[in-house]
Amino acid sequence: MVIGNDSLGYPIFVCENAEQPLRSFVRGRGMRCIVLADAQPAVLARARALAVRLPRCLGVLPIVLGEPRKRLARIEEIADALIAAGADRSTLILGVGGGVANDTFGLAAALFMRGVPYAHVATSLLAMLDASIGGKVGVDTSAGKNLVGRFSDPMAVFADLHALRTLPFREIRAGLAEAVKHAILAGGESFESLELLAPHRFERWPWAEIVARSVAIKAAVVRADREERGLRATLNLGHTFAHAYESASGYRIAHGAAVALGLRAAGLLALRGGRFSRAEHLRVLALLALLGMPLSTRVPAEAAFAAMRGDKKRRDGALRFVLPDAIGLVRADVRVPDARVRSVLRAMEAPPGDAER
Repeated sequence: MVIGNDSLGYPIFVCENAEQPLRSFVRGRGMRCIVLADAQPAVLARARALAVRLPRCLGVLPIVLGEPRKRLARIEEIADALIAAGADRSTLILGVGGGVANDTFGLAAALFMRGVPYAHVATSLLAMLDASIGGKVGVDTSAGKNLVGRFSDPMAVFADLHALRTLPFREIRAGLAEAVKHAILAGGESFESLELLAPHRFERWPWAEIVARSVAIKAAVVRADREERGLRATLNLGHTFAHAYESASGYRIAHGAAVALGLRAAGLLALRGGRFSRAEHLRVLALLALLGMPLSTRVPAEAAFAAMRGDKKRRDGALRFVLPDAIGLVRADVRVPDARVRSVLRAMEAPPGDAER
């Protein structure tokens, strides 16, 4: 199925196997291409299998990635590798990998020779549901996550469901944290469907439907606010906490796990501010628990709070939060006293219990 052509200006292909639509897409553009691939063995093998049948392909460049390596130095290395491989301003760059690959390869394409065409083949659930949709690309600095980047739309996105078969369950869970976030934003059937699926083994999940629904939710928000001047900020639900936990842990906490923690923390913050009902907060926690998500952390509260100082969503020196009023109703740009934020961060050091009362 194809999503997003009219709403975003580029197609999003949700397909059991990306080989045929990718080959047709490249052939239709009539340009040379080169593949950048996350050097993880399974991803690299998939990238090579796809590249074999691509017309006018210059080859596959394996790039060692990971959140700790998502820095500007990696962009320079990629640019040098592209030059050495014969890429120029008319070369289509195809990025293959997960969320870190999309962020890194997308920014490299946006900067290489002042911008070359880019398309992404998403091989992780996190990338399919969220990271590859919306044109955000960037890298981290020592001060925080994704602090250097830009908005740069791809020519196309391919959610390669075939790749999900190679993922360990922990990575499936990581991606589902973003699906839960989208379901909180949309409410109704979107949230209820995840509640119904959560007790079942992942092998039985209708992945095409899950991915397509999340993509449609995010695409609708992005279409209404391309450059995050208002509504699009709601997609950051839980992410101020999540990015702090990632950074404060030295990225030992993966993004998906951090988002799950962030959803609990945002719910607690809203609950303590009288914005969110206890019943709905516990409903979110129950879903996260059924999916095997972490709900508490060993990251000390003060370390997490210090990491928030580098959050790119600060305005005039003050933190702004995205908080739920209800499942299906989320508000952005909410200012909260630092003392309440610290209190929630302390509560996050223990499992759900008295803190939720």
